[in-house]
Amino acid sequence: MKKDINFPEVKNITVAIVRKKNELGEYIWDVYLMNSNNHPIENILVVSHGYGQSNGEQVKTSVLRHFFEKLDSHSSMVTESIDPSVFILNNEFGVTFYINGEMYFKKFTFVSGSITEEYLRPIPVLRMEGILHS
Repeated sequence: MKKDINFPEVKNITVAIVRKKNELGEYIWDVYLMNSNNHPIENILVVSHGYGQSNGEQVKTSVLRHFFEKLDSHSSMVTESIDPSVFILNNEFGVTFYINGEMYFKKFTFVSGSITEEYLRPIPVLRMEGILHS
């Protein structure tokens, strides 16, 4: 079981929720995985879901799973798009990956209310605004 595995500490891996304008001038939101290490990460599995309350009722979103072979050092990639309607929920991203054959895992949770224009900050490496979680 995952709770019985001692994962090494995850360093320099970040998840960002970023907004950008599409060709119609409307904002769209994407989830980025960023690797600031001097080495690539491989066999990446990103598992995401939302949970919390909406209108006084418990809500859970579908679980999404995405696999990526490799993310080079000092690079980033879009893992999925995210709909603003789920920003009222806690949005959790579990990221599992390998470095030199050793497995790493980290959970990134954007709590309810943390994905708002108020918290947007420039993310220079992406040249966009977003919310970072490391």
